[in-house]
Amino acid sequence: MKLISLLFTTMTLAFFTTVETMKVDIDKSTVEWKATKVTGKHNGTINLSDGELTFENEQLSGGSFTIDMSTIKVTDIQGQGAGKLEGHLKSADFFGVEAHPKATFNITKVAPRGMDGEYRVTGDITIKGMTKEVKFNTTAKDGVANATITLDRTDFDVRYGSGSFFSNLGDKTIDDEFTLEVSLSYSK
Repeated sequence: MKLISLLFTTMTLAFFTTVETMKVDIDKSTVEWKATKVTGKHNGTINLSDGELTFENEQLSGGSFTIDMSTIKVTDIQGQGAGKLEGHLKSADFFGVEAHPKATFNITKVAPRGMDGEYRVTGDITIKGMTKEVKFNTTAKDGVANATITLDRTDFDVRYGSGSFFSNLGDKTIDDEFTLEVSLSYSK
């Protein structure tokens, strides 16, 4: 009798599970990058080319997005200086955009954090053809998911100006870690 009851309960729960895939609106979504160096910092934007989030029983359960690396923009300086830095970031010294035009992120695990719409996300990010696992907190509610993702650029063979690989850089040293402030607008 207990087996029949357990089977019925399991079937009932499975029957009422709802899974929805939400499309990320790339025109309303933003990715802002921030990087620091000994003598200052730089920031800018980069565009998404697609993305989706999956919700199971209205709880974030999965998703992915793709970044168009050719859209790297610098926003803290203007004119020729911005263009020069953008070109350098796209070069083989940094992200090698010609050979690696896309970066991707795929969620592999989601754990609720106890508050409505707050989660701990684990996923795989691929930059320059190299994939690393990252973990971060996110909120996903009212059609917007926000997260700050901290990455170590040397994990993706971006070593230019890194004090971890080159000595005597002095004030030319660029920090290995950078952040992505991701805001995904999504709907059915």
